[in-house]
Amino acid sequence: MKCIVGLGNPGKKYEKTRHNIGFMVIDELLNRHNWKLDKTKFKGDYALENYTGEKLILLQPQTYMNLSGESIRPLMDYYDVDLEDVLVIYDDLDLPTGKIRLRQKGGHGGHNGVRSTIAHLGTKEFKRIRLGVGRPVSPIPVVDYVLGSFPKEEKADVEHSIGQAADACESWLAGKAFIEVMNDYNN
Repeated sequence: MKCIVGLGNPGKKYEKTRHNIGFMVIDELLNRHNWKLDKTKFKGDYALENYTGEKLILLQPQTYMNLSGESIRPLMDYYDVDLEDVLVIYDDLDLPTGKIRLRQKGGHGGHNGVRSTIAHLGTKEFKRIRLGVGRPVSPIPVVDYVLGSFPKEEKADVEHSIGQAADACESWLAGKAFIEVMNDYNN
């Protein structure tokens, strides 16, 4: 069983913000396959589906970003999901908008959702897809920046990165080794 987690904040207020790009990738996968987040438990909304003959969980924690791990760990424990079968998707200030990066491990890089995930999983070694949201060019606090929406001129880049991230997820779900998926998408 594989589990794909998109990090974000719950509620309409945060729906299209930079910090919610992880949720947007989950939404893209749901739309592509006509799936629904029809279960609510473990402080999250999730779908339990089948993809290419394998069980799959798609999760959007509803804990707010800083407590994401409080949703991921109990769900993994309940469904007996191995750490090697977990993929976490989130925003990254250090990548330009429109770029994605896949990694098999790493630190939190100042990202509180990833910090919480590391704390609750007890390791930095889990698969991840980081989607670039860029850094603010004007003197705006980072918190306000990530909780802000993408400007219209970045819309095409954002949609492209969401599509690429969803494609990468599907490639991994179809059985391609994550290292190969990394080679395909980290260019």
